[in-house]
Order: sequence, then structure tokens, then C-alpha cells
Amino acid sequence: MPTLTEETIAKLLAPYLTPPSTLLHQLSLYLDLLLKWNAHTNLTAIRDPHEIVRRHFGESLFAAQQLGQPAALLDLGSGAGFPGLPIALLYPHIAVTLAESQNKKSTFLRETVRTLNLPNVQIWPARAETLPPNRLFHTITLRAVAHMQAALTAAAPRATHQLAILTTQTHQPQLPPPFTNPTQTPIPQTQDSILLLTHRPQ
Repeated sequence: MPTLTEETIAKLLAPYLTPPSTLLHQLSLYLDLLLKWNAHTNLTAIRDPHEIVRRHFGESLFAAQQLGQPAALLDLGSGAGFPGLPIALLYPHIAVTLAESQNKKSTFLRETVRTLNLPNVQIWPARAETLPPNRLFHTITLRAVAHMQAALTAAAPRATHQLAILTTQTHQPQLPPPFTNPTQTPIPQTQDSILLLTHRPQ
């Protein structure tokens, strides 16, 4: 039995988007896998499945819709896959790389990508700084990354167009040059959370 029905997941996601049935099925599998692993491996501090759908799935899918569907995206410090995996599920034509250096989390990501059969997703099980210098990405996403300033410094040279940061009004990071003048989009169902989107001058 699934933890939450697809109908319940759809209702929880309604403030963020109207998900197609194929996406709901994949999110249901993703949720069950995440809860199963989280029982013995600390992937996320959020344990309640309703909150996982809202906070992790909903916020990631909301951010996805603001990105303009880039051809290639790097999710830096992906953790349990947020926001990168929901972006890849919503837009299967985007080539998504999930960079996660913690072995238990990158192993979970591999298992999830295999279970959900996501040919558009690649796992980089190491620090993003170790990616080959010629690996560039239209968009780089960051969310709840430890050492955010260092992560942004590492991200800036690899982002050809934009950085997308899921953060809060009260904890906005300092943007690395040449990324300036960000737009701030409030995230639904939160008091303080925002999507900070900043573009490289062309």
C-alpha cells in the first residue's frame, strides 16, 4: 500500500501546480522510497509524508515552473533529490545532474533514478567542484545547502545563464559575481520562503 494515495498527493500539490497523472504515479513511488530509506538513513529531517509532499515536492515543482525549461541543469548539493529530481520528473526533456557528495544520499539518488527509470538524470557522487571544467550548465539550483556561500562560489563559473536558489527572505545569500539583481518569487504556502533567480549578463 502506498503511504499516500495519488489523489491525496494531487490535493497537497494543488497550490503549486496541477500535476498530470504520470507525474503523480512517479511522485508516489518517490515518496514511498524516500520514507523507506529515511526510516534508517537520515535523508531529510521532515518525516511526515504530507509535509514531504508540500515542502519537498511542492516547492521543488513550483520552482521548476519558473526556470524556463533549460536544456541542462545541475542540482548542487542535491541531498535526497530536491529540487533536481522533481524538476526532472516534471520536464523529462531536461538533462539533470544531481551532485551529492554524501555516499548514503548519492546511493539513495541512484536507487530512485533506477526505480523511476529516469534516463535524463545523472548522479555525480562527489563535490561539484570535481566536475570536469568543461561541464557547464544553463541553470544551477541550490536548496538548503550547507556552506551556501562556498557552494555559490563553486556554482557561478559553471552556470552559463542562471542560478536558482530556494531560500528565505531572512537568510538570503550574497550572490557571486557576475550574478546580480535577482528576482524574488514567494513560494506558496510559506511565510518566508522565496525562489531567488539571478541571470548571468549576456
